[in-house]
Amino acid sequence: MSHELLFFGGFIIFIVLMLAIDLGLFSKSDKPVSLKAAAIMSAIWVLFALAFGLVLYFWGNELHNVHDFETLKQVVAKHLHNIKINENDLAASIQTYNANLTIEYLTGYVVEYALSVDNIFVMVLLFSSFGIPEKYYHKVLVWGIIGAILLRCIFIFVGAALIAKFGWILYVFGAFLVYTGINMYITRNKEEEVDPQNHPVVKFASKYFKVTPRLDQGKFFHVENGVKYMTPLFLVLLVIEFTDLIFAVDSIPAIFSVTKDPYIVFFSNIFAVLGLRSMFFLLVNIIHKFHYLKVGLAFLLIFIGAKMLLHGQLEAIGFKTIHSLIIIISILVISVIASLMFPKKEDLTQ
Repeated sequence: MSHELLFFGGFIIFIVLMLAIDLGLFSKSDKPVSLKAAAIMSAIWVLFALAFGLVLYFWGNELHNVHDFETLKQVVAKHLHNIKINENDLAASIQTYNANLTIEYLTGYVVEYALSVDNIFVMVLLFSSFGIPEKYYHKVLVWGIIGAILLRCIFIFVGAALIAKFGWILYVFGAFLVYTGINMYITRNKEEEVDPQNHPVVKFASKYFKVTPRLDQGKFFHVENGVKYMTPLFLVLLVIEFTDLIFAVDSIPAIFSVTKDPYIVFFSNIFAVLGLRSMFFLLVNIIHKFHYLKVGLAFLLIFIGAKMLLHGQLEAIGFKTIHSLIIIISILVISVIASLMFPKKEDLTQ
C-alpha cells in the first residue's frame, strides 16, 4: 500500500504543478485564448500523457510493489490482467506486466480523450445558450476541470470497489454502454438545445440562492446592497459540472472495460480531462466540421460495451488490449476522415 500511495502522491504533485503552470499561461487576464496557445498546451498535455506511458513501461511494477512471483500473481489476478506469466523468468514476466499496464493506460487515455470531444460539443452549446462572452470561457473551464478531477476521483475508486465486490456489475456497465451507443447513433442528427431558464440545475440554484443576469466583469458572484447574487458565469459552471457528471457515467465504465486497475483508470482519465480545456480552445471553432464524430463515438461505446459483455469469450480466442486499442483508434480515424471527405452541405456553401 505504501508504494501505491507514494506513486499516487507523486502523480498528484506532478499534476498540481502542471495545472498551476497551465493556469498561469491561460489565466493572466480575461481575454480569449489564442489558437496558438491552445495548440501548444494541447501538444504539451499529450506529450506528458505519452511520457507517463513510458514511466509505466519501465517502472509500472513499482505501482503495486511487484518484485516477486507471488505479488505479481496476486496483482494480475486481482485486476484481471490478460497476460501469461513465465514461471522461469521473473524479469521477463515483470516486463510483460509493465507492457500490458502501458497498453491499458494508453487505451484508456484514447477512449477518455475521444469521449471528451462529445463534451466539447455540449460546452460550446452551453456557453452560447447562457450568453457567456468568449473572454470568460477559460475562467469557467479552469474551475470546471478542477471540479471534474475531484468528482472523477470519487467515481473511479467507488466504481473499482463495486467491481471488486460485485463482479457481475461489469455486465451492467456493458449493457448500459451498448444502450448509450445505440441511443447516440439514433439521435446523432438531433439538434441539441439548452433552455437556461428551465435547466434543472438553474431551477435548483434559483430556488435556494439569489441569481442575477449581470456578468459583473466575469465574477462568479455579484454583491448589491450587501446581498450576494450568483452570476450567469457561476450558473454555467454548475451546469458544466453537472454535465461532466453525466458524461462520467459513460466514460468511467468505458475505461473499466480496458483495465480493472483503479489507479490506471485514474491516471488515464485525469490526463484526458486535463487536456480537455486546451483541446476545447483548439476545436471550438471547427468542432462542427467533424459531423461524423458522433457516429464514431456511438460505435466506440457499442464496441466497448460489447467487449465488457463478451470479455470471457474474447479472451478465450486470444483477444487482447492491444486489439482494442487498434479498433478504437481505427473507429476514430475513420470518423474524422469521413467528416473531412464528406462535409455537410452547409459547410460547402460557406
